[in-house]
Amino acid sequence: MSAGPGTEDLLRELAPQVLGVVVRRHGNFAEAEDATQEALLAAATQWPGQGRPANPLGWLVRVAQRRVVDQHRSDEARRRREVLAASLSLTAPEEPVAGQDDTLILMFLCCHPTLTPATAIPLTLRAVGGLTTREIAAAFLVPEATMAQRISRAKAKVAASGDGFRLPSPEERDERLRSVCHVLYLLFNEGYATSAGPDLARSDLSGEAIRLTRVVHAGAPGDAEVTGLLALMLLTDARRPARTGPTGELVPLAEQDRSSWDQALIAEGLALLADALPRGSVGEYQLQAAVAAAHDRAPRHDDTDWAEILTLYTLLERMTGNPMVALNRAVAAAMAQGPEAGLALLDDLDPQLADHHRLHAVRAHLLEMAGNRAGAAAAFRAAASRSTNRREQQFLTTQAARLATDGTG
Repeated sequence: MSAGPGTEDLLRELAPQVLGVVVRRHGNFAEAEDATQEALLAAATQWPGQGRPANPLGWLVRVAQRRVVDQHRSDEARRRREVLAASLSLTAPEEPVAGQDDTLILMFLCCHPTLTPATAIPLTLRAVGGLTTREIAAAFLVPEATMAQRISRAKAKVAASGDGFRLPSPEERDERLRSVCHVLYLLFNEGYATSAGPDLARSDLSGEAIRLTRVVHAGAPGDAEVTGLLALMLLTDARRPARTGPTGELVPLAEQDRSSWDQALIAEGLALLADALPRGSVGEYQLQAAVAAAHDRAPRHDDTDWAEILTLYTLLERMTGNPMVALNRAVAAAMAQGPEAGLALLDDLDPQLADHHRLHAVRAHLLEMAGNRAGAAAAFRAAASRSTNRREQQFLTTQAARLATDGTG
């Protein structure tokens, strides 16, 4: 039985809160995740016919905790676990504490000290963001099977540590903050430009990333990178109203109606960036926010300061070594110095991004700028065949068709 759109949205919102409660209560992330998924499935099948309970979160927590109890009872060490199960079943379900953000706490729980950021971040994206393994793999530019193994190893490593998932001390919280910020960054990116599916964006993910980043910023207002991250999200999200047309089709930056950009978000983002930059060492989120600010300050696409953006991406590439940053630098170089300059930079990226649709899309754009219409059309087709987002596929296919019919190039 379908859960219905309203129930689906509610379950997506409540899932990390339920998981946070069950993990804190029982300590075993794998068991808690399985139990939470079973509780969500029970709600999706029962609520549409029986009605939604007065306290949906409490209902889900109780069902998930019963699943954990049942799981313990069926374990090989039955007698020892039955004692634990009996004590758990007599304990009232844990309810959220007023003012406590279970989703944010769960993020810190997942960034466990026994894990490297490369394993903690995917685990957190699964637990908090509700992203699929495929979506996480796309964000990390690795095969889906590789990411599945990484997430599985993360759970096993935490279980083997004997510490379980627990609330971090203030010192541990500071140590985990970088991983938490990266999770929020990836969560926002997946929401703003969804890697797969029928829609260009998922505002529920990007909105939740912004909300959680505001919470982190309120708790660490002096951290320049947290401030920079929030500025980056706001300056980018400000353009969201203009990114799609009436039927949901993609509208590229150069063609967007800038009068529909959210000026309140832009003003807030610029103020945050101005606050962050003078504090000392400049990090990657502050540099990316500066790029977003350069776009947002331009009243027209032709007024964009591409030389400034090229400088920022050059610094960012030296700092991160990220191939996607190098791809953006190639675009900026083409806009500032001509398409040949950008195309020359793409050659070095072929081994790293050969199967990524964005590399082919950028090459298509630069080839068209250079007057090579046939080459651009072929590159647009290659990009469309590799994209897993339907709106992007439609846009890329349309561009290829336009170049094929507008002339013989």
